[in-house]
Amino acid sequence: MAPQRRTNMSDIPEELAQARATIDNIDAALVHILAERFRCTQVVGHIKAQHNLPPADPAREQEQVRRLRSLAEESGLDPVFAEKFLQFIVTEVIRHHEDIKQGYEARNE
Repeated sequence: MAPQRRTNMSDIPEELAQARATIDNIDAALVHILAERFRCTQVVGHIKAQHNLPPADPAREQEQVRRLRSLAEESGLDPVFAEKFLQFIVTEVIRHHEDIKQGYEARNE
């Protein structure tokens, strides 16, 4: 295998640089959107803990999977990828909800 050549930025065609800049902007937007989503799920976690509801809601999760797969198909995105992405997020959200619940339980002992 030939060694990879490091590309000088001046060697990159303008079209490629523009496409990469667009990707960078989208990545930044994704991070901000994910941060906002997690702020909302923190609120949900506190409500669940206050009402002694379980951190996970399998019925809601399945509905979200169906909805996201449908949106992915409509958008030309692989629905399997969309489901994996959602599962990754949901796993992290549940972990956060478990931590919140433990905090409430510790304060109420």
